[in-house]
Amino acid sequence: MASATNPQMNFTVEQLGPCTVDSPLAPRLNARRTTQHYVQPTDRVLFDDTLSKLERRDLPTSELPSLEPSGPRERIFFDPSKTRVGIVTCGGLCPGINNVIRGLVSELTTHYGVRRIYGFRNGYQGFIPSYGHDVVDLNLEVVDGIDGEGGTILGTSRGQQDAGEIADCLERMGISILFVIGGDGTMRGAQKISAELRERGQKTAVVGIPKTIDNDIPFIDQSFGFQSAFSEASRSIRSAKVEARTAPNGVSVVKLMGRHSGFIACYAALAQNDADYVLIPEVPFVLDGPGGFLADLRRRVKEQGHAVVVVAEGAGQELFEADEARDASGNKRLQDVGKLLRDRLAEDFAAHGMELNMRYIDPSYNIRSVPANPYDAVYCIRLAHAAVHAAMAGRTNMVVGRWRRRFVHIPIDLAVSSRNQVDPNGDLWWSVLEATGQPWSFGDADSPAVQVFGGQ
Repeated sequence: MASATNPQMNFTVEQLGPCTVDSPLAPRLNARRTTQHYVQPTDRVLFDDTLSKLERRDLPTSELPSLEPSGPRERIFFDPSKTRVGIVTCGGLCPGINNVIRGLVSELTTHYGVRRIYGFRNGYQGFIPSYGHDVVDLNLEVVDGIDGEGGTILGTSRGQQDAGEIADCLERMGISILFVIGGDGTMRGAQKISAELRERGQKTAVVGIPKTIDNDIPFIDQSFGFQSAFSEASRSIRSAKVEARTAPNGVSVVKLMGRHSGFIACYAALAQNDADYVLIPEVPFVLDGPGGFLADLRRRVKEQGHAVVVVAEGAGQELFEADEARDASGNKRLQDVGKLLRDRLAEDFAAHGMELNMRYIDPSYNIRSVPANPYDAVYCIRLAHAAVHAAMAGRTNMVVGRWRRRFVHIPIDLAVSSRNQVDPNGDLWWSVLEATGQPWSFGDADSPAVQVFGGQ
């Protein structure tokens, strides 16, 4: 498994062959040569961003970890006039999917002159004949205005499909480029499709635009839709605050997305600085005992009369008995931490003779379905442009993303090799602790860590 500290990680992007076709964008690129915005195609974006990291590697410049920059090339692999393209969206909803679809269609049509673009319905099911899903002809008229809508006009589904059948479909339809929009499970599927095509000798590019509302994809600064998601989530925290403070001993619990990574909970709580507690998967906690969460919550309610608790859906899994059940995408099924907190809060306040007015808010599906905000709208269209440039230049088995504020190409193998998570010792979590005033940890009351931010 590759990691951000592994000096052996391979950032080499697979190519279908030499680029021998003059790009329609070549005249524009020539005009940029004398500006600071021109990037040599052979240039690289350094993985590390500090001198100390570079010095520790003790490597010559040519061997430093680096990524291939995104952008148009003067010569491309595919002849646009003969290129057929497919687009598919998979997995859960996320703000910005329609923006990406429109960006892909617009760039392919307007600037490269690609004439046939197909949208496959309902995820990878759309390639499998037995499901009977139709195929959508995508053009500028069809995608006009869809970026103002949430969801995906192509539909989506979870679950794996046979890579061989998908390759058969691509071959039957003469598709040269497949754009895949989805999360880590979707990208693992794209990796299998790419491997199947390679084994068959089919020159079909598979390029991913990684989507995860949890912001947990490694080797990219931020996933699209994340900013829209935590912005919308912050509104739920504001409502939770109003509900909590207008009732005696009011406690509002807001459950947000975050199976394994607590970024949405952290950023939403910082954006709407009304949370008294933030519970995330990366930081285990104890419910009972003098230094446990319940005791500290009671203390907070006694002091200020109310409290707001923000919890990521994957938090507190250590409090449940082990369960190896899996969902359709192969992900481990999570136990319901929201129900656990509701039940235990009611029991604990009753046991201590305290009144409790509890509100429980789960806005997850509302958040997933909202349109992208302006920041994400810009990010999505730029990701779409980067994906088109990469695919037309014959790059494959890769995803586009932004690293150190530069758009880059990342092999799928690296994009699915690990998970981006909140560092319990990092500055983001420290900011959350400072903003909420919650203890550094919930556990042994004698632990010095419990005393750092309150919890006395």
